[in-house]
Amino acid sequence: MVPSSPAIAIERASAGETAAARLDRYTRPGTLAFAALPPLSLYVHLPWCLKKCPYCDFNSHAWPEASLPADLEARYLGALVADLEASLPFVWGRRISSVFIGGGTPSLFSPEAIDRLLAAVRARLPLEAGCEITLEANPGTFERERFRAYRSAGVTRLSIGVQSFDDARLAALGRVHDAAQAIAAVEEAQRAFETFNLDLMFALPGQTLDGLDADLTEALALAPPHLSLYHLTIEPNTYFAARPPSGLPDEDLAAAMLDRVTARTADAGLERYEVSAYARPGHRCAHNLNYWQFGDYLGIGAGAHGKLTFAHRVVRETRFRDPERYMAAALGPGAVAQDVEVARDELAFEFMLNALRLAEGFELARFAERTGLPPSAIERPLAEAERRGLIERDLRYVRPTAHGYDFLSDLQALFLASRE
Repeated sequence: MVPSSPAIAIERASAGETAAARLDRYTRPGTLAFAALPPLSLYVHLPWCLKKCPYCDFNSHAWPEASLPADLEARYLGALVADLEASLPFVWGRRISSVFIGGGTPSLFSPEAIDRLLAAVRARLPLEAGCEITLEANPGTFERERFRAYRSAGVTRLSIGVQSFDDARLAALGRVHDAAQAIAAVEEAQRAFETFNLDLMFALPGQTLDGLDADLTEALALAPPHLSLYHLTIEPNTYFAARPPSGLPDEDLAAAMLDRVTARTADAGLERYEVSAYARPGHRCAHNLNYWQFGDYLGIGAGAHGKLTFAHRVVRETRFRDPERYMAAALGPGAVAQDVEVARDELAFEFMLNALRLAEGFELARFAERTGLPPSAIERPLAEAERRGLIERDLRYVRPTAHGYDFLSDLQALFLASRE
């Protein structure tokens, strides 16, 4: 959900580099100066799923059973706790505003394991009052008591990967559940959680406008407080990239589908607050909002990414991707495989990749707070975007226009020119 971002490599940790030495690199003087640090979220990656979907480019690994073996669960949980322990000096004194447990299919993990994980997090990091804790779930792993047990473990929000309510479209996507399982999972989420998200995709192989309408009718009848709708894209290094599916809608049909999504969600009382996110009042995803507002996030787990701000720089970290290698590293020398410092002249573009996804845009003061750069650093591309009708602005706020939303990539690309 967070776009990949350009960055420059800084000193790589040498073999056997201590956490103290890495922290020293992060905290040494630099050209930026942050008066305050942004909000901090925690992302936990659980990498296994029942089956690798042909469109998926996430770090996921097939485990063709409805649950993981207890010994593997315990080993991975031990690695996560060790990874978190090693990360504490880098976030010391900071509070966690949200937690997101993603994958893979985190609902392959038992409620007992999620309970132990969240207890370990609470014992080591202070959570903000009312901290949102989201768990991704797959209808293919749905069990009625399982969802309720996740709620008892402390999960406050479920995100259910439905993708479609059409069995033929689900088969084309390689999903392991059918429409009946998806409906049952959503209905149980309604009973167990005060808020939840339903994920749908559109522009699917063989999908028509009427087919999309049927999906939307089924989804909206379930009255989800939050709906995420994503255009199917063919990502590199996926099965679909090597063997593209037939019957993909053309650009005109895909655009008509997006128009239909926007109209019908609005009619149902869901506000489009981000390019792909629609919510009822009070049900926006706090964790994703922190991404889009260029907040910080500590990422633990196999292949997890993190973004951390220090007094003089912004650093991105990546954990080892392979689960076995990750577990060995986390329990041994350390799980960080790579760290990069975001270059000063890349910060404006990175900020805009996220902030311009929000319908409400951003405050100019927030740009300065989160990047360490003055608003004058983006005056030239802002003026050009305004001239093209892609944004509207006043002395405090910048917002994408409807035209800017339709051509978001073009709008974001203008800020490549703001590099110093």
